[in-house]
Parts: sequence; C-alpha cells; structure tokens
Amino acid sequence: MIANKLQPGDEIRVVAPSRSQAIIWEKTHHHAMSFWKESGFNLTFSKNCRELDRYQSSSIASRVEDLHEAFRDPNVKMIITSVGGFNANQLLPYLDYDLIAQNPKILCGYSDITILENAIYAKTGLVTYSGPHYCTFGFDGEPEYTRKAFLDCLTKDEPLRITPSKTAKQYTVLQEGMCEGAIIGGNLCTINLLQGTPYMPDIRDKVLFVEDDNIMGEYFSYEFERNLQSLLQIEGADTVRGIVFGRFDKSCGMTLERITDIIRDKVPTNIPVVFGVDFGHIFPIITFPIGGNVRIKARKDDIEIVFDSH
Repeated sequence: MIANKLQPGDEIRVVAPSRSQAIIWEKTHHHAMSFWKESGFNLTFSKNCRELDRYQSSSIASRVEDLHEAFRDPNVKMIITSVGGFNANQLLPYLDYDLIAQNPKILCGYSDITILENAIYAKTGLVTYSGPHYCTFGFDGEPEYTRKAFLDCLTKDEPLRITPSKTAKQYTVLQEGMCEGAIIGGNLCTINLLQGTPYMPDIRDKVLFVEDDNIMGEYFSYEFERNLQSLLQIEGADTVRGIVFGRFDKSCGMTLERITDIIRDKVPTNIPVVFGVDFGHIFPIITFPIGGNVRIKARKDDIEIVFDSH
C-alpha cells in the first residue's frame, strides 16, 4: 500500500514522536523553513510538537494524539518528523493501526523514526520512508542532493535510480550479485528493538538497508557488528536477498577493511552487498521506501540501485 504522491500546495504536517521540535536550533529552523517556503507545500505543525519534558521529548499521550490527528486529517497528505531521538518505541502499543491503514499517508524521517516506519509497515502494509526530518533541511552538506532525492521519491511515480552524491563519490561492491525485493531497515540499533515484538517486519526475502550512528565512541564497530549479527540470526534471515549499507561518520572507523571483516561469515556469499550508499547520519541522504521494491545489480564497476515502487 503506497500513499498518493505529493502535489504542489499539499499540506505537510510536522510531528515530534521522538524528541521535541523545541530542541531544534533557531538557525536550523530558519534554514529549514526557507526550503519549505520555496517547495510550494503548505507546512503545518502538530499541536504538541513543542511540548518538552526532562528527556527532551513529550508525553506518550501527546505524541500519539499528534500522530493520530495527522493521519485522521484529510487535508494532511504527508507526515514528517521534527527530529530523531531515543523513545519512539514507547508509542507502538498505543497507535491505532486500523486508523493508519484506512488513511494511508506518507510518513518520513530517519534514525529513531525507524521504529515507527518499520512497525507501521509490519502492521498495515503501508510503505513508509526513511528520509529527511523537518530539521534536516536546515543543515548544510550538499543540501541540493538531499532535496532532489526527497522530491524525486515522494512526488514522482516512475522507477528511481540512485546515484552517488558528490560527497560520497562512489558506492562500493563488497559482494557481487543481483537481487530484487521489498526493503526493510533503516537505523540498525533501532530496528533491532523490534525483535521479539509484534511490530517486527517479516525479514524473509527482503533487501536490508542498514546504517547506524556513533553513540558508542571507540566501541562503535563492536556494537555495530553484534547488532548486525543479531538481525541476521532472526527467523528468515537466511533468505535475505541483498544488503545495502549506508555511510558512516568518520568517528565510527567503518573502513572498507572493517566492514569487510564484519560481514565475513555472517552474510551468504551469493547475495549482493553494497557499501557507502547515501543514507545514514551524515549528509547528504536519499529517501528510500520501507516496503517499496528495489532492484540491485552489483558488479565491481557497475552498481545499479533502482526503486521500482516507492
């Protein structure tokens, strides 16, 4: 189930299901608003998005209310998150998945929002989107690439080929091969919070897109490795059709040698694995569809990543 694409003048609702809109720096807010004013969309903010508690978030009730209201409002065509955080999984038992399924809309964000995107896809079949937050459009880092990727994915229907940004320069093939399938994934340590819950998508025959942020300091690669191992040990993981890794901050130490060591003995050797694609916690980033279909052709000097349905 794919929501209608955006049209000029459509209303986009900003919600804060993780950290509060109130934590966004005024300079970032100002720059983000410049993009939205130029984009031709009508941006509105949820009632409770600036509520702020000691965890830089707001009550479960307030966050659920804002999400339900955004899905319920027929004028809202897209829901975008303010920023990420750490606690969006608190909302999962309280969401009205029937309401969401009956009012399919674009939901976009990344990082902690991975919880909502994958859970909603699992419970309703609605394709969701790992992509920019509202505040992302207030940051530098080849912003024109992020903006174009966002608009191409959410305003157009035709197959979308992903090409490297100037910052990334090129993507790297770790294992050659070809595959096609539905995407699940996003932020690795966040999606792993869904394991063993009713909100975890079925991993069978899927293509994994995974990235992570450095909240572990010098132990990042250790944490990433065991999180990847955990994901690849759940039922059905042996049927995964391909894996795409995002880009990592330099502090992560995720060199080509390190990621090669990490996937060794974990990943079937007969599936394509691509590294350094433009998504993650450094800019610029693409927007990709969780639940949408991707085709991958990975050869040493020929990488093709195409979203056929998004």
